[in-house]
Amino acid sequence: MRILPNERAASAEPAGKPLPDSKTEQPPMIRRAEVVALTLVALLVICIVAVLYAAKAFFLPVLMAFVVGTMLAPAARYLEQHRIPRAVSAVMIVAAACALVVFMVGLIASPVIEWSARLPELGSLMKDKLHVFDGPIRLWQQMQLALGGSETLPGASFQLPKIEWVQPTLEFLSPTFAEFLLFLVTLILFIASWPDLRRALVMTFGERESRLRTLRIINAIEENLGGYLLMVTIINLGVGVATGIICAVTGMPNPAALGALAATLNFIPIIGPVFMFVILAVVGVVAFPTLAGGMLGPALFAGMTFLEGHFLTPIIVGRRLQLNALAVFIALAFWTWLWGPMGAFLASPILMVALIIKVHLMPDDSPQLPGH
Repeated sequence: MRILPNERAASAEPAGKPLPDSKTEQPPMIRRAEVVALTLVALLVICIVAVLYAAKAFFLPVLMAFVVGTMLAPAARYLEQHRIPRAVSAVMIVAAACALVVFMVGLIASPVIEWSARLPELGSLMKDKLHVFDGPIRLWQQMQLALGGSETLPGASFQLPKIEWVQPTLEFLSPTFAEFLLFLVTLILFIASWPDLRRALVMTFGERESRLRTLRIINAIEENLGGYLLMVTIINLGVGVATGIICAVTGMPNPAALGALAATLNFIPIIGPVFMFVILAVVGVVAFPTLAGGMLGPALFAGMTFLEGHFLTPIIVGRRLQLNALAVFIALAFWTWLWGPMGAFLASPILMVALIIKVHLMPDDSPQLPGH
């Protein structure tokens, strides 16, 4: 029998030799250049965050002025169309916004000053009302002792927080005069010069396609931020009116001030309504003889904010802007950690700007990864 050359080569191979590698395609490994690029991007992000944190006194007022100025730009354009000079319209809009803020602060400040003068009396009233929590607190203290915690008096009653937190809290919430002045001047100049800034941004690029894309991005940012401010302001004013009605019906003191405070805090997503609920609970506990009567107003407020946050706002704002709830929460946590309450106000607008830029630079019709 004749043996073919291929068969002779195959028979010459020793037994047990592994089969040759499969020729199926394997996913490429990450190259060293890609690792270096990712590392440099991570370091750049860390450096930017560190600079924003360290130079908060400068970047926060300037960025706040840019965001608020972009929100108010449609109003300035409307006044300009009615033959009002851009600079005059900028001053008018900022003056009207400041008047609204001063009005809200005036509603809130009067009862705050009145109640702050009665802090010792209010503190003793709260201690008397919250004796019902002595049992759970004593149980918690015993659990701490059993787990090796710090030793406390087992029979100690409910302790109110000390007043030492008031001054740091006010310093954290209120900007300095220099920061406010920087914000105000930057806001007026930004609104007055916004058309020139738009033109300069568009003309920065040489190609026509790049200019058109930049113009579309700027128009989308201006339209969405302006619509966001209008819708959120209307919703928050409605929340303030509803809170004032709830407080008036349930017999809570200073319903107008509590309504104004609810409308102001509602500009901060998630954190604002929770903080307002705590304030209403404290006011109810102090103002009413029983805990049940004092918690009626906060309970109604919680139900109202639940309906507003889960149904009304998503229908009016969420569908229009397509913001992911997880992304909103993470952005809120990050910017609140970075810049405090003002950062919390800027979280959603900054996220909207990033989403608009992403949509225009990476549209839906661009090549995507295959689905799983």
